[in-house]
Amino acid sequence: MKIRLIFAAFALLMMTAVSALADDMKMAVTTSFHNSGLSDILVPEIKKDTGIDVYLLVVGTGQALKLGRAGDVDAILVHSRKAEEKFVEEGYGTHRREIMYNDFVLIGPKSDEADIAHAKTAADALTAIAEKKSVFVSRGDDSGTHRKELALWKSAGLDPENLEGNWYRASGSGMGATLNTASGMNGYVFADRASWLNFKNKGDLGLLFSGDPVLFNQYAYLPVNPKKHPHVKKDLTAKIEKWLVSPKAQKIIGDYEIAGEQLFTPNAGVLDSDS
Repeated sequence: MKIRLIFAAFALLMMTAVSALADDMKMAVTTSFHNSGLSDILVPEIKKDTGIDVYLLVVGTGQALKLGRAGDVDAILVHSRKAEEKFVEEGYGTHRREIMYNDFVLIGPKSDEADIAHAKTAADALTAIAEKKSVFVSRGDDSGTHRKELALWKSAGLDPENLEGNWYRASGSGMGATLNTASGMNGYVFADRASWLNFKNKGDLGLLFSGDPVLFNQYAYLPVNPKKHPHVKKDLTAKIEKWLVSPKAQKIIGDYEIAGEQLFTPNAGVLDSDS
């Protein structure tokens, strides 16, 4: 009888443990989203409303997509539309759901020796930095921000890999670390507005250029496809998606401010799906 009771207690313990594990999921998110501070607001609210513990893997978009392809996470929240659409087209994501947006900005020393504050377009601003050979710190980490920066250099007719001199520096780091490097070097840097506003070590840096429509920065949620990776927690990813697009979540996102400035605009849209 004692053996049976011990076994029953052990089985109950194991069932409880499994049940607990069933209510957690892993989501890869961009460093810019995390550095904004918004994740610190959303994750506890998700837990409170759904009972789900969301464990964040904070990486660049490129690495987040790799984690999704490998089935190492249940969902991703990133900001590089072409890469996201490819992820879905290849069958690694079930669909793409837009959640919110902000914009990219160009930060630099307040002295602004390249005079980018008076540039008409983002491409013109980068051209001015290149012509002046002013220090520019790139993330260089295959993140959504880095990919956007590279696209802008190309639109300006410049290839970062062939830029002359040592003024173009790649940090190989996330947004916060790259901003720190730029602050220490008093150089120019391409960043998302939310990370910049939440950044504490601004030093002599300031926001010098913004407003070009090409700097639009959309964030989207992509559940990993259980057809590729049967172990992913599709029920939980569906619940998280439903919460993220809910009026409550969209209001939290829209109300999130730093120094009176809104960091993200909620825009949960129609499901973008191939399946």
